[in-house]
Amino acid sequence: MSTKSVNYFEASARTRIFCLVDTDSFTEICPPQLRHTSPHLARLNAPVSFDDGVIVGRATVVGHKVLIASQEGKFNGGAVGEVHGAKLRGLMDKALTERPVAVLVLIDSGGVRLHEANAGLIAISELMRAVLRTQAEGIPVFALIGGSCGAFGGMGIVARLCTEVVISEQGRIGLSGPEVIETVKGVDEFDSRDRALVWRITGGKVRRAMGDATRLVDEDIGAFRSATSELLEKYAENRLKPSDLASLSVAHARLAARAQKYDTARDGRIMFQDTGFTDLEGVALMPIEDFNRQLGEVV
Repeated sequence: MSTKSVNYFEASARTRIFCLVDTDSFTEICPPQLRHTSPHLARLNAPVSFDDGVIVGRATVVGHKVLIASQEGKFNGGAVGEVHGAKLRGLMDKALTERPVAVLVLIDSGGVRLHEANAGLIAISELMRAVLRTQAEGIPVFALIGGSCGAFGGMGIVARLCTEVVISEQGRIGLSGPEVIETVKGVDEFDSRDRALVWRITGGKVRRAMGDATRLVDEDIGAFRSATSELLEKYAENRLKPSDLASLSVAHARLAARAQKYDTARDGRIMFQDTGFTDLEGVALMPIEDFNRQLGEVV
């Protein structure tokens, strides 16, 4: 089956892995038959999954050795609990000894699993440290985002800690999700039913225009594989150089200036305008190739 015929948004976590990596190259770590399920969900008589909603393992992509994780958004919204988080953090630990070209994290998550409260929060914090430690050892971490749950909450932060972020137009990145903001602040602050508004604030195009994502791709898995392959070639030839204090200071200053500049912005149209787009209402319907070409001409 051609990967171009598989829609990333609709595919399951396992399908995404099998279509992304080289044929027959994937070996799963902590497979379902080991039954590493969440003890917290069991105590609440809530449904469990034998992989706890995340698949981790090793594979190759265009011949390059990778470690890979894929979250299943259809199980508890891809939310991170104790076991789920331990599998992700353990994969980062393996990277330090196995030295892959990169670690790929296929994010599809609303954040921390509320059923597990502090256990989930601790898991996210450990994962954040592990991502930074992996990169400090010269191993890049790629976030691939294009699922129905996006990358929100703690996983939204994890995404922004990654070396590269490959996102589709359907992918979203944020801290609090639209429904959460509406619940806390009211519909006048954020109408979560306004899908156009949601994508103008958290969607792939605006995140690419802001620099929060490094690659914007079409929704088929073939496009994700192509972008990932190009990045792997890049880092195989030139290994990741860990950040130093000077580069971090520059990045922090840039983010502080951006926060101040867009303090009163209501949605992403002002970002599109600042990056050279003139038909602000037409950006949503612009083909990805045209969007990337126009963005590349002005950044």
